[in-house]
Amino acid sequence: MRVLENLEPKAVFSFFEDLCAIPHGSTHTKAISDYCVAFAKARGLEYYQDDANNIILKKPATAGYEAAAPVILQGHLDMVCDKAPDCTKDMETEGLELAIDTEKNEVYAKGTTLGGDDGIAVAMALAILDAADLPHPALEAVFTTDEEIGMLGAMALDASPLKGRILINIDSEDEGVFTVSCAGGNMSKCCLPIAREHFSGTRYTLSIHGCLGGHSGQEINKGRLNPCMALGRILYTLGQKTSFRLISVAGGTKDNAIPTNATAELIAKDGAAVAAVAAEYGRRFAVEFATADPDIAVEAAAAGDANADTMDKETTRKVVCMLTALPNGVQAMSADMPGLVQTSLNLGILKTTEARVEANFCVRSALDSQKEMLKDRLACLMGALGGSVEYSGDYPGWAYKKDSILRERMVEVYKDQYGAEPKVEAIHAGVECGLFAGKLAGLDAVSFGPNLRQIHTFRERMEIGSVQRTWKFLCEVLRRMH
Repeated sequence: MRVLENLEPKAVFSFFEDLCAIPHGSTHTKAISDYCVAFAKARGLEYYQDDANNIILKKPATAGYEAAAPVILQGHLDMVCDKAPDCTKDMETEGLELAIDTEKNEVYAKGTTLGGDDGIAVAMALAILDAADLPHPALEAVFTTDEEIGMLGAMALDASPLKGRILINIDSEDEGVFTVSCAGGNMSKCCLPIAREHFSGTRYTLSIHGCLGGHSGQEINKGRLNPCMALGRILYTLGQKTSFRLISVAGGTKDNAIPTNATAELIAKDGAAVAAVAAEYGRRFAVEFATADPDIAVEAAAAGDANADTMDKETTRKVVCMLTALPNGVQAMSADMPGLVQTSLNLGILKTTEARVEANFCVRSALDSQKEMLKDRLACLMGALGGSVEYSGDYPGWAYKKDSILRERMVEVYKDQYGAEPKVEAIHAGVECGLFAGKLAGLDAVSFGPNLRQIHTFRERMEIGSVQRTWKFLCEVLRRMH
C-alpha cells in the first residue's frame, strides 16, 4: 500500500511518492532523471536529457492557448541527504520511508530528510504535464541537478531548446511569499603559501565556539560573529604581548554558512599572555554580541612544552594580517529595497594544509559590478601578502523586473484565492532563477512554493494543506496565462 495515496491532489502526491522511492541526493541523480525520461516517453512528450542529468520536458498548449506565450515550470531533482544519528538507511541506495503526521497534517520521512526541497516542484510539474483537463499555454518543464551543491546543473544546462521567457520556479519554502530577485555570487578561495621553521615554547589550542552561525546570505545581516575572522583580532593582540608561531588555523565546514567555531594551534613563549588575551576577548565579545550572538566562548588550552616545526615568523604575520584585514560581512545595503543586503561576503571555511592556508569566501551581490569589486579587493590584499585567489562557481544575479506580467498575474490570483496580499521580496541568496535570467534574455520569473519546515535536516516536514492550496494556485495562474 502506498502511504500518500489518499492525499489530495492525488496526482501530485502520487508523483512525489514515486520520486521519494528513488535515491536522489546531489551527484546521484541519474536514476531520477531517467524516471523523468520514461515519464515523457510514456506520454509522447518531447524531452531533452543532458550529460549532467538535467531534463527538459515539453507539452503543447491546450485548446484556446495556442497563441499564448510559453511558460517554463522549473525545479531541481536533487535533495540534501541528512539522517538522524540512529538511522541506518543508506540514502545512496534506498528510497525514503514516508509517513503522515495526521495531527499536524504533514508529510515527513522517518529518520531522514524528506526532499520536499525540491521534489514537490517536480511532482507538481509532472502532474500538470500528465493532466488532460488543465488548461495552459505551451509548457516547458525544466528539472535541474545538483542545485544543493552550487546550482551545477543549471550552470551546465544548454538553454537553447527553451522558447519560453516566463518562468515559474517552485523552490520556495514559505507559502504566500513570492521571490522576485536574488544575489549573484561566487566562491573565492584566498590562498597563502606557508614557509616553516623550528620554534619552541608552550603549545596552545586557542578556540572560539558557541557562535550561532547561520546562512551566509539570509542571515549575514544579523550581526553574528564570524569566529574565523575573529581569530585575526585575537592573534593580532596576542602578537603585541608575546612572541608566537602558528601551527594551523581552522574553522567552518560549509562555503555558504557562517561558521560556529574556529581554532588556532600555536606555540607561544608566554603562556600567561595567551590566557589573558583569550579571557579579554571573551569579555569583549560578550559585550559586542550580547544580543546578536550571546553564547560565544573563547578558550586557551595548554598542551605542554613543544619544540616543533611551525609557520615561520613572516608567514605567521601574514596569516594574522589576512584574518584581520580581509573584508567580511555586509558591504552594501540596497537603496531600492529597504532592509535588503545588496553586497556581502562570508569566510565559510578556513583550513591549513601542508603547503598553504586557505580561506574560502562566499561572495554575493545583486550588482555584478560590486561582486567584481570584492574579487578585486581580495586579490589586491592577497597579492600584497604573496598569496593568490582562486575563483569558482560564478553565477549572475537576478535583477528585479519593474514591469512583470507574471508577477502581476500571480499577485492577482493570490488575492482572489486567499483574500490577502502576498509578500513580494528579494533575497540575498542565490536561486536558480539568476542562472536562467543569465541564459534567457528578458526573462520574467517568480519563485514560490508550499510550506516546508526544517529543510536539509531529518526533521523536515511538508504541510499537506499548503501543497493543496499552492497546487490550486498554480493551476489557476496557468489558466489565466492566455
